[in-house]
Amino acid sequence: VQLQASGGGLVQAGGSLRLSCKASALIFSIYNMGWFRQAPGKEREFVAAISRMGASTYYADSVKGRFTISRDNAKKTVSLQMNSLKPEDTAVYYCARDPALEVHRGIADYEDWGQGTLVTVSS
Repeated sequence: VQLQASGGGLVQAGGSLRLSCKASALIFSIYNMGWFRQAPGKEREFVAAISRMGASTYYADSVKGRFTISRDNAKKTVSLQMNSLKPEDTAVYYCARDPALEVHRGIADYEDWGQGTLVTVSS
């Protein structure tokens, strides 16, 4: 399985970006999907996750109410709509798959990390 994240860029505080993650997996819908981020000098952290059919979503407290995760199984894509961006959202954002039945927030539960896409929020 290969995952390719895109959509990052430079945006001013208060602005919006939409990240996309395209999967090459033949059966995309059998995986829960997650977004994580890693800021310079910091550990990778959970941002959001979505269940196989999109019925359930989960968010880190730091992004709740500002970010929305969604998926399109027909297009094998998971997206992250980011609104009201803050400088502290600056990071490389990664998508990954979780093959378990339940949705997890832990990094160790995810596989096939893509290359990531850089989001920079200026103040």
